[in-house]
Amino acid sequence: MVIGIIGENCTGKSTLANQIKSSLGAEIITGKDFLRIAKSESEAKVMFKRKLENAVSGDNIIYVITEPEHINLLPEDAVRILVYADIDTIKERFKARMHGILPAPVAMMLEKKHGIFDNMPYDYRFDGVNGDAAALCEALKDKSLA
Repeated sequence: MVIGIIGENCTGKSTLANQIKSSLGAEIITGKDFLRIAKSESEAKVMFKRKLENAVSGDNIIYVITEPEHINLLPEDAVRILVYADIDTIKERFKARMHGILPAPVAMMLEKKHGIFDNMPYDYRFDGVNGDAAALCEALKDKSLA
């Protein structure tokens, strides 16, 4: 099964990916990590798409996506999970990553990007603050057995 975990920075995507990995067993690939597959970006994209297509009915792969253009790498049969959080939570989490300082330009960038995935299709919508990861993992297990 291929699981695309989609969302903005600091919404809880990586935490959810690790919980799903523990529950289902899966390889996690994040952002542009697929570029390590080949020397050129175009070749890496082709090889990565093939890897994901093969995994639809094989090994579990979780692809964590923060950039809208990477959604196109997911195969049609991938499970898409939108992870969301309110803008104040995102800013606080980003601030913590930046050792307690959130520069105004970064805050503006986060505000501008907030909601960029909201109108894209998804199979599950997961609250990155209060979501029940265990219940989502059970739903994914059921889906993989179907």
